[in-house]
Amino acid sequence: MSLAMILPMSAFALAASISPGPVNLVCLSSGTRYPISQGLVFVTGATLGFVVLFVAVGLGLYSLLTLVPGLTAALRWAGVAFLLYLSWRLFRDDGRLPEGESQRAPGFMTGALMQWLNPKAWLASASGIAAYTSGGELPQVLLFAALYLPICWLSLGSWVYAGAFLRRYMQRPAILIAVNRTLALLLAASCFYLLIE
Repeated sequence: MSLAMILPMSAFALAASISPGPVNLVCLSSGTRYPISQGLVFVTGATLGFVVLFVAVGLGLYSLLTLVPGLTAALRWAGVAFLLYLSWRLFRDDGRLPEGESQRAPGFMTGALMQWLNPKAWLASASGIAAYTSGGELPQVLLFAALYLPICWLSLGSWVYAGAFLRRYMQRPAILIAVNRTLALLLAASCFYLLIE
């Protein structure tokens, strides 16, 4: 593979990772509510979950969706249900910042699971593989995944840091409730997008 492909692959990974989506909204919310270290645990799970999905899609997993009737629809509905659950929890939040370990931030497994239940992650993987590799060849897929790993982690991490930056302006519960409800509605709206795809 030409080194000239590294730049376009990296640009694709950056655009796919940093643009707003369900995982990014949860990162932002984690940054506003929990210590940065807890948000970065979620980021690590989401990044590794995506990279494993990306490699699996590159090795042919995506073609399974076309072979098994109803698997695409089942994936979509499972993703929508999970996102609506997260939206509901965020919407019902009381706006008080947690102290100590009284509440737990979304963790590693939540981040990984979100990627596997997110049809957009499947489509981003499939379109990236189709555009920048030839026939799912393992060295090309692994190079692309190796580029994705730091780019995705840093992109999602920047959303956690943005939330932490906003946190200093949201010490009053009423402000945090408004922000949480806005994020919850945006997360729920992303479900509508998944259903019309």
